[in-house]
Amino acid sequence: MPDQSNPASGKPRNLTVKLPYGSVEDFIQRFAASLTSGGAYLRVEEPSPVGSLVQVELQLRSGERVLFFLGVVSFTTGVQGEGVRGMGIKFLQLDEASRSLVARACTGRPGAEAPLPPLPTGVGAACGEFAPQPATIFSFHVSEAAQKAGAAPPAAAPSPAAAKAAGPVHIESPLDKVVPPPSKPTGPIIGIDLGTTNSCVACVKGDKPYVIPSREGHNTIPSIISLSSRKKLLIGHPAKDQILTNPKQTVFGAKRLVGLKFHSPVVQQVIELFNYEIVEGSRGEAAVRLGGAVFSLEQVSAMVLVEARRVASQHLGVDVQRAVVTVPAYYNDHQRQAVRVAGELAGLHVERIVNEPTAAALAYGYGRNLQKTLLVYDLGGGTFDASLLQLNDTVYEVMATGGDTFLGGVDFDSKLVDFLLAEFEVKNGLPFSGDEVARQRVVEAAEAAKLELSEKAGAKVHVPFLMVKDGKPYDLTATVTRAEFDLSIGPLVDRTIAVCAEVIRAAGKQAGDVDEVLLVGGMTRVPIVHKKLEAFLGRAPHKGVHPDEAVGLGAALFGHSLGKDEGIVLIDVLPMSIGIGLPGGRFKKIIERNTALPHSKTYELATTKENQEELELSVFQGDSERVDGAELLGTVKLSPLPKGPRGAVRIDVEFSLSAECLLTITAKEKSKGAEVKATLSTRDTPDAVKAKLAAQVEQQTRRARTGERPARGSRSWLSRLWARIRRGSKAG
Repeated sequence: MPDQSNPASGKPRNLTVKLPYGSVEDFIQRFAASLTSGGAYLRVEEPSPVGSLVQVELQLRSGERVLFFLGVVSFTTGVQGEGVRGMGIKFLQLDEASRSLVARACTGRPGAEAPLPPLPTGVGAACGEFAPQPATIFSFHVSEAAQKAGAAPPAAAPSPAAAKAAGPVHIESPLDKVVPPPSKPTGPIIGIDLGTTNSCVACVKGDKPYVIPSREGHNTIPSIISLSSRKKLLIGHPAKDQILTNPKQTVFGAKRLVGLKFHSPVVQQVIELFNYEIVEGSRGEAAVRLGGAVFSLEQVSAMVLVEARRVASQHLGVDVQRAVVTVPAYYNDHQRQAVRVAGELAGLHVERIVNEPTAAALAYGYGRNLQKTLLVYDLGGGTFDASLLQLNDTVYEVMATGGDTFLGGVDFDSKLVDFLLAEFEVKNGLPFSGDEVARQRVVEAAEAAKLELSEKAGAKVHVPFLMVKDGKPYDLTATVTRAEFDLSIGPLVDRTIAVCAEVIRAAGKQAGDVDEVLLVGGMTRVPIVHKKLEAFLGRAPHKGVHPDEAVGLGAALFGHSLGKDEGIVLIDVLPMSIGIGLPGGRFKKIIERNTALPHSKTYELATTKENQEELELSVFQGDSERVDGAELLGTVKLSPLPKGPRGAVRIDVEFSLSAECLLTITAKEKSKGAEVKATLSTRDTPDAVKAKLAAQVEQQTRRARTGERPARGSRSWLSRLWARIRRGSKAG
C-alpha cells in the first residue's frame, strides 16, 4: 500500500490526539518545551516517513482544540530499532489561534525560535534529511493509549509482513472523506447500537424515541462491509448481499474481535470461524485484509458508524456530529477505547459510551416512574450480557453485571450447521468438502431454519448442488425438529443461565428478588431461552420492548437527556476486575469487579533499588486468580524518578475509571509533588509479560536453592513492589 501521507499524493495523514490537560495554561506549561516556532516533536508508535504530510489536531481533555496545523515530517527517531519512536514535524500552515498559541509558548524561551522542530535528549539520533542540534527539553509522549482516546489515521496501515504480502494496494474507503467533528460539536445527539449482526440508529423527537430506518427502509443496518469485484467498499444491506457470492471479501462479526490483539488466545480460537482473512495489524491488533489492503477493526466499525451517521443526517436534515454509542457490558478497556476510536474515525463526537443492558433498561423504564429490580438478559448475534439493575424513577443503578463476549447467535447457528453437515454425511455417505461459498450457503440455510423453528415445531432445509464429487452433484436435504435444535443448543443456553445466576448472587440477591426479566437481542426469540429463564426465575420474561431496537432507543433517550437539569442518572459498574501481575503469574486485583463507577483507587509505591529511575507495572483485566486468565491492558512505566536511597522515593499511583469504564493511570512523586509520566504501553505481548513474571520466581527459587544472597538493590523489584502494595492497601 502506498504511503497516503506522501506529499505527492496530496493526502495528509490526520492525527487527532486528546491530551490529559485541563486548560490552555496547563498545556503551555507542560507541552511548550516540545515546540519551537518552526515545528513540534511527537512520540508516536508509528511515525510517518520523512517528507510525509501530516495534519495534527491537539485537544484538551474536554475536547477543546488547542493546536491545529499542517506539517511535513522532517525527521524520525527510533524507526531503526534504537531510541524512542517519534517524529519531528515542521509547520507548513497553522490556523490563527494556533499561530498565536505557539508564539505565546515560545516567547522568552531559549532556542524556541528555531525554524525546525526540536530533537529532545534521550530519544536517540534523528533519521531524515537533517539532524538538528539536541535541545535540553522534556518532550510530550503521545502514548498508544492517548492515541486510542483520540483518533487514528483514516488510511489503513498494514504490518510490515502484511504490506509485503499485500503489495502496493490502495482501496478508497468511506473514511477517507470524513471530516473530524469540531472541538465543540452542536446539534442533536443520536443513539447508536453498534451490534455484532445488526446496528440500530435512533433519535428523540418531542420526548418520544424512535428508530431511524435505513436507506433500504429497514429498522436495522447489517454490521457488514464488503469489497465488491469492482474494488468498491459496500456497507450494510448491499454488503450483506455479498455474503453468499463473495464470502472471502465480506466482513461480519467484527465486533467480537475489535480491540483485541491478534495473538490473543480468544482471537486465535475463533479465527477459523470466519471466511475472510484476519491478519495482524500495525499495532499488533486483529485486523482484516480485503483486496490486498489491511483495515483495522476500528476502521471496519467506523464504516458501519458512517452509514448510521449518514442515515441519521439525511433523516434529520442536519449534519449529525454527536452520538451515544453502546457496547456490551462485558467489554474490557481495550475494546471500549476501540469503539471510541471508531466513533471519531466516523466523524462523530462520542458523548458517552453506555452498556447495552443499561440502555435497554432505560428504553423499558423511561417515563414510567418505576421502582423495580430488573434483570436484563441480552443475547445478541455475537455477545451475551446479563445485568441486574435497581430502577428508581430516573435513576438506573447497575448492581452487578456479567457476560461472555464470545457467546451469541453465530454460535447457535454453528451448532445447527454442524447438525446439517452431519445429516449430509449420513445421507450421502461422504463428508462435506465444499469451499467457502458452499459452506456459507449452509450457514444461510441454518439461519433461515433457526428463524422458522422459533415459530414452528420443524423446518425443512434444502441446499441443492452443495458439492460435486467425481462429477456427481450432491444436495443437502434435511428436516430439523425443534426438539433436535433445542438439544444441540441447550448447553449454550445453560451457559447464559449460569451467568445470570452468578450476577444475581454477586448483587447479594436471590432469583425470587427479581421483579422483571427484560429480553434483548435477536436470539431471545428462540423458545428454549424463554423456557429455561422461566424455570430459573419462576416467572415469564417481559416482552414489552423490541429486542432489536431497545438498546438503540435507550441510547437515544440518554443522549436526549444530556445537559438537562433533571436528566437520567446512570450508575454502572466495572464488569471485570483491574489489577497488576505479580511474580509467578499471580493476579492482584486493585479495583474489584462490580465496583460502582466512576471510581478511583490510589496505591503508594516506593523504589526498590538505589537511585532507581523507573518503575514498571503490568496491568491486567479479568476475574481469574492468575494472569493467564486475564487480558493484558498494558505495561505502565513510571519515569523519570528522582534519584535517592532505596525506598526513599515514594509514588502514589492512581487507577481511575470514568463513568463509561475507561481507565486512566496517573502517578505523583510524593516528596516534591511532581507528576510522573505513567505511559500505558500495549506493545508488549501477553506471553512476554508472563515470561517476565515467571523469571522473577525462577530467580528467587535459584537463590533459595543455592543460598545466594542478592546484592543490595538487586532483589526482585516485583516482589518488593508487591510488599509495598500490601502495606499501601492496609494503610488505605
